[in-house]
Amino acid sequence: MKLEGSVAFVTGANRGLGEQFVQALFEAGAAKVYAGARDPSKVTVPEAVPVAVDITDHESVEAASRQAQDVTLLINNAGSTTRAGILTADLESFRTEFETHVLGTLAMSRAFAPVLGRNGGGAVVNVLSVLSWVSLPVSAGYAAAKAAEWSVTNALRVALAEQGTQVTALHVSYLATDMGANAPGPKSDPGEVARATLDGVAAGHHEVLADDVSRQVQAALRGGPAELYPELRGGRSLV
Repeated sequence: MKLEGSVAFVTGANRGLGEQFVQALFEAGAAKVYAGARDPSKVTVPEAVPVAVDITDHESVEAASRQAQDVTLLINNAGSTTRAGILTADLESFRTEFETHVLGTLAMSRAFAPVLGRNGGGAVVNVLSVLSWVSLPVSAGYAAAKAAEWSVTNALRVALAEQGTQVTALHVSYLATDMGANAPGPKSDPGEVARATLDGVAAGHHEVLADDVSRQVQAALRGGPAELYPELRGGRSLV
C-alpha cells in the first residue's frame, strides 16, 4: 500500500504507540490522520484530526466511521490491560480484555471495511503482541485476548482479500510506554516500532515482527509446548 497521500484512522492515538503512529504517518506523507481517542482533547499531534471513539461502544464506533468516510488505512491500536492472572483475577477482568482487544478490534474493522472497499481497498493494521503466541500466568487475560485477536486478524485477512484490503498484524514484546512501564527487561522504542510497521504495510507484509523476542517466540511455535514454555523443563521463560 502507498502511504504517501493516504488517509489514516488510528485508535488509541492520544499516547504511546498510537501517538507515534500518528507522527510516523505524517512523516511518511499521509494526507490526513484521524486520531481516535476516548477523550479527543488529549490528542497532542497538531496536524491530526481528533475524533472521539470508544471501541467498546457500538454507537461510538459507527459514528467514527461515518465521520471518516475517506479513510484508506485503519490502525487498530487501542488497548488496555487488567493484568488478569490465570488463577487470581475475577472473570470480569477477562471479559474486559476480550471486549477491548477482540470485540473492539472486530467492531472497528467491520465498520471501516466498507469505507476501505469504496476507497480502493487500502489496509488494516492490528496491533497484536508476542503474547498472541505465548502466555504468562500473571497476564493470562491479556494474552488470551491477544491470541483471539490474532485469530480474528487471520479471518479478516481472508475475508477482506476479495475487496483488495491488506491486513497486517504487528507482533511486539514490551514497549517503552505507560502500559509497559512496570514490565521487566528491555523495551522497544514505540517510534521505531511504528515506523517499522508502516514500512511493512508499504511492502505488503502480512505480519511485522518488531523485535527479537517476537521472532524467537514465533520460531518456537513449531516445537510445541516444551519449546514454547521452557519452564516446563526447568528453563527460563522466553518473554
